[in-house]
Amino acid sequence: MRDYNFLEKTLHNLVFKYKFINLSLFEIEKMFFNKNLDFENNMHVFITGLPRSGTTTILNLIYSSNQFASLRYRNMPFIMSPNLTKLIKKKNILSKERAHKDGITFNLDSPEAFDELFFLSFDKKNMNIKYEFKKFIKLILISENKKFYLSKNNSNYKRIDFINTIFCNSQFLISFRNPLQHAYSLYLQHLNFIELQKKDVFVKNYMNYLGHYEFGLNHKSWNNPKKYFDTLTLNYWLEQWILFYNKIFENYKDNPNCKFIPFENLKERSFVENLIDMLKIKSVDYNLIKEIKIKDVELNYDKKVL
Repeated sequence: MRDYNFLEKTLHNLVFKYKFINLSLFEIEKMFFNKNLDFENNMHVFITGLPRSGTTTILNLIYSSNQFASLRYRNMPFIMSPNLTKLIKKKNILSKERAHKDGITFNLDSPEAFDELFFLSFDKKNMNIKYEFKKFIKLILISENKKFYLSKNNSNYKRIDFINTIFCNSQFLISFRNPLQHAYSLYLQHLNFIELQKKDVFVKNYMNYLGHYEFGLNHKSWNNPKKYFDTLTLNYWLEQWILFYNKIFENYKDNPNCKFIPFENLKERSFVENLIDMLKIKSVDYNLIKEIKIKDVELNYDKKVL
């Protein structure tokens, strides 16, 4: 998004501002790519949790198995029409570090969390949303000629029950991390994206279009703060960690389809092997697991909260 030229920014602004463009293309796809596909009972994988908890690492790791279909940067900005976008020839770009400056690189074929646009495109009261969601996933599977869908969407924590009623055999991987390191990482990214959005308003618009309110000037709390309201303090992010994971753990600790994934455990080969075995994955690229760096936290924070 930082490197888009004027025409690319204009196209994205146009397509995302006027929802009917993506929705119209979605309707066209449903007519032309309507082949029979038995996929509802398959084990699809939905990765969620607070950002900075390793969700992208888990996504890239599972996607490297080549067994799953997922939305990719190549689908932008026509997210709702994954088959038609294959007809658009895009110049390949070399892998480069993402805006988070965290060492994770991407290119046009990298998977990413774009399916939030589907939920932003449909009214929450739409009685046909389950039907439409199944159609949407089916189109993605057809576009990649796969039987299993893979999604990383940090916002899907609030619709686990909804997705579970549609794909009852799916697995939900809920990642978490050492709370102090996690809160500090969220805090640093918040500062990073504030600066990016101040320099380029398109970065803010882009994140709003895709429902990314995790950091920056457009940040929205996952839960209403109880004691700490200032996003420029570490205490705010620590409290958000507590509120988020207390709620999601209590709601899903006994759900057999939900697995809580400690980010720190990804460095253990045996842990990853057990994970991919559970998901019935043949092999993955272990080189995608980056070394987990522990950062010194020099900010003041409420020790009782920690």
